[in-house]
Amino acid sequence: MSSIFDEVVNRRNTDSLKWDSCRQRFGKADILPMWVADMDFKSPSIITEAIIRRAQHGIFGYTEASERLSAALAGWVKKRHNWQIDERWISYSPGVVTSVNTAILAYTNPGDKVLMQTPIYYPFYSSILDNERELVTNSLRDNNRHYEIDFEDLEKKLSDNVKMMIFCSPHNPIGRVWKIDELKEVLRLCKKYNVILVSDEIHSDLVFKGHKHIPIGLPAAESDFENFIVLVSPTKTFNIAGLSVSASIIPDAGLRRKFRATLSKNGANMLNIFGLVAAEAAYSSCEKWLDELLLYLEENLNTLEEYFKNNIPQIKVIRPEATYLAWLDCNGLLVPAEELKSFFVNKAGVGLNDGVTFGKEGLGFQRLNFACPRTVLLEGLSRIKKAVDELSN
Repeated sequence: MSSIFDEVVNRRNTDSLKWDSCRQRFGKADILPMWVADMDFKSPSIITEAIIRRAQHGIFGYTEASERLSAALAGWVKKRHNWQIDERWISYSPGVVTSVNTAILAYTNPGDKVLMQTPIYYPFYSSILDNERELVTNSLRDNNRHYEIDFEDLEKKLSDNVKMMIFCSPHNPIGRVWKIDELKEVLRLCKKYNVILVSDEIHSDLVFKGHKHIPIGLPAAESDFENFIVLVSPTKTFNIAGLSVSASIIPDAGLRRKFRATLSKNGANMLNIFGLVAAEAAYSSCEKWLDELLLYLEENLNTLEEYFKNNIPQIKVIRPEATYLAWLDCNGLLVPAEELKSFFVNKAGVGLNDGVTFGKEGLGFQRLNFACPRTVLLEGLSRIKKAVDELSN
């Protein structure tokens, strides 16, 4: 049965980072890009129609987030994740990375230690280092292609005067959806050592069957822990990253005041009018579209996993529990880890994310974005197979 997600949309010459920057990023323009985390699907028509209606007004002056948007976001979080939030807890910024930088500036000082669990979304490295904070890493353990938190190491690191922990939930790039016991232990340690927890939950709506995202705010309330903020956004879920909109949910009034003051000081508290319009439409009217998307993504994931198993067994898929990003273990290829990026670009003609950009633990891995029409996915996989087959000839 055909799906709206089967439509192949030509994104070239639209100033797309994913499609139009291949020459700059990979040295070749004629490759199939399967890297940066946006989808090759049209956003919900409800969002497009809402933007068109607003555009037809013809005046695009300074704009504030409406009470309607906050109500829609609160309703979404309650319905999808069973977390009851107060709309007054919400602050808006252009993006999750902006919010991470804001939190670092608001809650820490130059030289303070900030911890991340690696491998991790690579812009967070810059958020810490460019703001002159000390990076501390807690490497996730690969237990037979199932990543786990090394809690012994985490406690050791947090106890050594760490001021903030950046927590990725669900995790990018490995796709873990953390279980309640794992979340409770993270909270216990942050509370014990007085560490502010910044929880990036941008992928929380993109969770596959058999798994359930738990907002950190739920177990935090049970453990009487208030030293946290939660970052969410409709941009990944509804493919509207170019509209630059995200929200920070901060229950503690003191943390909220510091965050908003820092946002204002950096001039990052004024959002794009169309981002606000799109976010309201997404959270109020696009749940059915998301449910259909998740079914299609899971079918893509099954297709990808089976294809590698049957055709390219040298590459092992670490099956994600969430996100549309596959973490590929390429250590079984006859290609040195340092040459993997070149191999995929120049031999296979596909552009992936080189795993080492997510941290030293990613050496020998690649990240593949499977949020595309199935025909495009199969084209990318067939290119990889052809290149791998040629290695042994």
